[in-house]
Amino acid sequence: MSASDDQPIPAATLVIFRGGREGADPELLMVVRSRKMSFAGGMAVFPGGRVDPADYDLGRQLARGEDPEELAHRIAAIRETLEETGLAVGLTGTIDGTLAREARALLLEQGALAPVLERFGWAIDRSAIIPFARWLPLGMAHSRIFDTRFYLADLGTGAVDVEVDATENTRLFWVSAQGALEMAEREEIALIFPTRRNLERLALFGDFAAAKAHAEATPVRIITPQIDESGAAPVLRIPYDAGYPVTTEVLENAMRGD
Repeated sequence: MSASDDQPIPAATLVIFRGGREGADPELLMVVRSRKMSFAGGMAVFPGGRVDPADYDLGRQLARGEDPEELAHRIAAIRETLEETGLAVGLTGTIDGTLAREARALLLEQGALAPVLERFGWAIDRSAIIPFARWLPLGMAHSRIFDTRFYLADLGTGAVDVEVDATENTRLFWVSAQGALEMAEREEIALIFPTRRNLERLALFGDFAAAKAHAEATPVRIITPQIDESGAAPVLRIPYDAGYPVTTEVLENAMRGD
């Protein structure tokens, strides 16, 4: 379902793995959001965005005894990734770099994934988009609140071309989860609280197969950070049993995207 002005905004984001180019650890695709964006401006995040009405329409159309809302979120993750990066992920059919560029142009023109699927004869590959997490940071932002579902996908080891959309985002880069955390420590990128926690969790895995196995064995639950003022300084805390190796951060240091 969609959100009204006073409800959380449904959103989806995709953590895309590829074989590491500079080390053994897999690399993840990250984007740096334009500083003009009202939410997480200038921050490094994973590709994604809000779930559009057309995503819900397509989810209801394609649902086969499954939750159409969950399918709509996967569709949104696929659509936003194609729009923001040029990667056609989570789709089946004849796909190459040229077709992906043509599909991206059509998507930007039409504003919906359904015409793209019809034009290129593609279908949604449900098994390629793995549920990983769901974050609903109530009270963390002064403006809009996003209810974001995180998914995992794998590109394997093939060469891929990505191109920033130059509107919502200003940079695309591949980096290991640990590498992204180290970049943040050097202040080369900035990370909001949910992205940092998810990178710490993703850094536990030596390849996509391990991350997928962990995701499939760990039920997705809604993560709503809470402010804990019981100690010497207030901290932002998430549940200790939700699969995250780090569950607290000093509130003063936590970047929250607002």
